[in-house]
Amino acid sequence: MIVNAELFVKDLPGQLVGSLEPVSMVNGNIMGVVHNREQIINNRICINITFEVDDNSQVEGLKNIWKSRDIVISRIGSVYETFTMDYLLIGDLDASYIEGIIDEASKTISLEAVDVRYSSKTVDPSKRTGMISVKARSEEDLDRLDGLLNDVCRKSGIVYVRGV
Repeated sequence: MIVNAELFVKDLPGQLVGSLEPVSMVNGNIMGVVHNREQIINNRICINITFEVDDNSQVEGLKNIWKSRDIVISRIGSVYETFTMDYLLIGDLDASYIEGIIDEASKTISLEAVDVRYSSKTVDPSKRTGMISVKARSEEDLDRLDGLLNDVCRKSGIVYVRGV
């Protein structure tokens, strides 16, 4: 499991090392560190750490060590990979049509983020464009969304392009 934590440590020598060392104490593997000396709150400096552990018990052990060392945990949570895809829709469509597709997709597909852009005016008033950008949890979810768009757009006479 990949975890990201935002910590605040006192602005004293050795505090960065003191916040990183506990990750190895719970058999974790550090993947990245950002020591942000410009983000200071209550005389504490922000450190952002991304690390890998096998299970949640290691995270709990790590949190206990950090707390015992007077390290403030601002945010901690699992990180997961997302898969991004853009779709361009062209045809006789409007915002509610696109919204309906997204609503239908959300019932069976794990979409983490959806951004929709829609043109309101074109040379041909019966042809409009919509851009749907999605982030999904898996490539399988993108494949399911692609299948859904294929079916829905084919039935409506809408052209769609995947991977714009």
